[in-house]
Amino acid sequence: MIEQYVLDLREVDETQVAIVGGKGAQLGGLSRIDGIRVPGGFCVTTDAYRQIMAAAPSIEDRLEQLARLNPDDRAAIRTLSAQIRRTIEEVALLGELAAAILRALARLGEQAACAVRSSATAEDLPTASFAGQQDTFLNVVGPAAILEHVSRCWGSLFTERAVIYRQRNGIDHRTVHMAVVVQQMVLPEAAGILFTADPLTGNRKVATVDAGFGLGHALVGGLVNPDVFTVRDGRVVARTIAAKQRAVHALPAGGTQEGAIDAQRQEQPALTDAQVVQLVQLGRRIEAHFGRPQDIEWCLADDGFQIVQSRPITTLFPIPESGDQENHVYISVGHQQMMTDAMKPLGLSFWQMTTPAPMAEAGGRLFVDVTQRLASPTSRAGLLAAMDRSDPLLGDALRTILDRDGFVRPLPDAGPPGPLFGSTSAPIETDPAIVRELIAGGEASIAALERDIRTKSGEALLEFIVADIQELRRFLFDRRSHQVFMSAMDAACWLNERLQEWLGEKNAADTLTQSVPHNVTSEMGLALLDVADVIRPHPDVVAFLQDVEDDDFLARLPGLAGGQEARDAVEAWLGQYGMRCVGEIDITRPRWRERPSTLVPLILGNVRNFEPGESRRRFEQGRHEAWQKEQELLERLRALPDGPGRAEETKRMIDRVRTFIGYREYPKYGMVSRYFAYRQALLAEAERLAQAKVLREKEDIFYLTFQELHDVVRSKQVDDDLIGQRKDTFRTYQALTPPRVLTSDGEAVTGAYRRDDVPAGALIGLPVSAGTIEGRARVILDLAQADLETGDILVTVYTDPSWSPLFVGITGLVTEVGGLMTHGAVIAREYGLPAVVGVEQATRLIRDGQRIRVHGTDGYVEILP
Repeated sequence: MIEQYVLDLREVDETQVAIVGGKGAQLGGLSRIDGIRVPGGFCVTTDAYRQIMAAAPSIEDRLEQLARLNPDDRAAIRTLSAQIRRTIEEVALLGELAAAILRALARLGEQAACAVRSSATAEDLPTASFAGQQDTFLNVVGPAAILEHVSRCWGSLFTERAVIYRQRNGIDHRTVHMAVVVQQMVLPEAAGILFTADPLTGNRKVATVDAGFGLGHALVGGLVNPDVFTVRDGRVVARTIAAKQRAVHALPAGGTQEGAIDAQRQEQPALTDAQVVQLVQLGRRIEAHFGRPQDIEWCLADDGFQIVQSRPITTLFPIPESGDQENHVYISVGHQQMMTDAMKPLGLSFWQMTTPAPMAEAGGRLFVDVTQRLASPTSRAGLLAAMDRSDPLLGDALRTILDRDGFVRPLPDAGPPGPLFGSTSAPIETDPAIVRELIAGGEASIAALERDIRTKSGEALLEFIVADIQELRRFLFDRRSHQVFMSAMDAACWLNERLQEWLGEKNAADTLTQSVPHNVTSEMGLALLDVADVIRPHPDVVAFLQDVEDDDFLARLPGLAGGQEARDAVEAWLGQYGMRCVGEIDITRPRWRERPSTLVPLILGNVRNFEPGESRRRFEQGRHEAWQKEQELLERLRALPDGPGRAEETKRMIDRVRTFIGYREYPKYGMVSRYFAYRQALLAEAERLAQAKVLREKEDIFYLTFQELHDVVRSKQVDDDLIGQRKDTFRTYQALTPPRVLTSDGEAVTGAYRRDDVPAGALIGLPVSAGTIEGRARVILDLAQADLETGDILVTVYTDPSWSPLFVGITGLVTEVGGLMTHGAVIAREYGLPAVVGVEQATRLIRDGQRIRVHGTDGYVEILP
């Protein structure tokens, strides 16, 4: 292959990232767009970079060392990356490589002022912008200076910030190569950045322009506050004109200099409104060419705009496909299910097959389109009332949209709608036998599934699962099942409303629902305390577990004193709960049965923090507190006018909520049990496909939809490129935070708590479990990394049922996502833990180890000095 060291920008397009890097490819693509002016220049290709690297063989060993470093070990990264940079910059540019660069420079003008700009092959990509990670040098003049700064650009691939950015994005340093763009320098009157979508809200119909005087370096580097213009529908709808005191300008002999702006110009706009609108029109043309919103660097010189860079905006949340041009409003399913992580395609498929409500997919998450519900007065009122109770932030966001003229067009009232996520319910008799019958029926159905699915393989397995999902749906949306837990939820609401009205008692149902029967999720946490009781008397087992790093440790336990008993206890627990895991609604997530080592820290924490018999003691304490609260309330009610009648009605509601509320957790337990059976059977089928060389690895099935998997099983053929693309896309989705509410314009609409009854500086949330507690905050983002001590308060993003074993060791709970009847709230009430959920950015605003006070009755958190 003939090496090509230099390419003119006009020879390049966006398909040539491997040759000219991300920036070079984008600039080449820009230069081909009609009406877009790009400063002339050339690219020093990655062939040149590889030649330089080959001339310094010692770098290979250092790259090996760099790859092994922890991204948080900044001192080691700083030292090693500086050595690599120095080595690269010391390699002399000689022979044909230097000659090719100088010939290209001569075409621009040997003494032409140039910008010398890094262009890595992992830069300005749709999935990662790498903005500011490598170096750019402005106003470089003369052949010797150009060659020197080309070398410095190569070296900047190994700045500390670039190395850490790559490591945190999972990019191998050895797979990234550096090209260099050399362009004629533009000496602008004004410069800045254009976002063709609002970078804060994601709204694709809004563009924002940041503008300042002189070179854009002052603005990008934060030296000055820019003028900010907001454009929608071809006109400026908002502007903020800053006092621009400083600017950066090019020097005649090369380099740049910062200087003051004349006082009379400082508060003049850098652009006129007409220029702003013209710039946005150019941006829309660029956006259309690249097929996605862009972050564009521009210069204004000689009354015309020149574009010096365009990269994708990688932080925008994708928009669900609607198939029409109408306005749509979507609400997040993940915020209702306490699992806001991205899901792989197979996981999304199963959830869509399971639920009765049509769901749209975007960013690896699922959304429900509520536009029609918002358009009709009756359904709108019901939806807003439900959201106000369960997630006030979501309800407020919906009201924000409704307050905008014309976004949701009103429809005639069609009467009460069906429910959003399932069937309606009617009152039901308070009878414990109903719950026992429902659970027994669910267990029998799961047992039949586990028996029958073992005999299936190939297409028959896929068809069997399709048929069984109808049984799962029947179980999940059974009328009596819904009557049970909806009656409990209605009774809890009744108790809270009436007892506050009659007695001034806030959230009374929280204490009344401690230690209820048949709560499979709270029982799971208590049962793990029993496992710790078996292990605690055996020091050899405890010592062994402290060093466990793999998932085959159970097989080695019988060789230790007490090890067989320990193994039996863990196996029994896994037999009951091993189908669960963090993010369990995603069938592609590994289960505790498959990864039992993830339980070891939880077990050891229970061994360390509790005395024998804690499980029974805790359950009985909760039951006694609930009974005491009941007696107290009934006694106070009887003393009121009409007291005996009120007390009798309250007693009926207490009996109803305690009889039925525990079952609230069972349908999801049954669903996850079926998912585990499906998962095991599908992985066995995937193993057969991998052995037949159809799949590269069995986990590749997770990146296919269910229908695509069915086709692969039938045809014995798979598109490996598609799977590779899906893996890359999933990694980008993992970095995105899904909004509670999203519009078809791409706007992530945020709600607010409209409250003025909390102390200044307090973090507001939704009160879901009464009481006040003060303690040490433990900010935990990964259940496997949990290290709690007695008295700690758990602060995390969300808690699905898999987090319940942690609840036995904490005294309070704070989450960013949650609602009144979501799993974390239900279990917090059962365990008597003060809890506040829906606290925006709690894991960022509260530092690990800080002392906080959780006001579970009133719904706020104080950070203590």
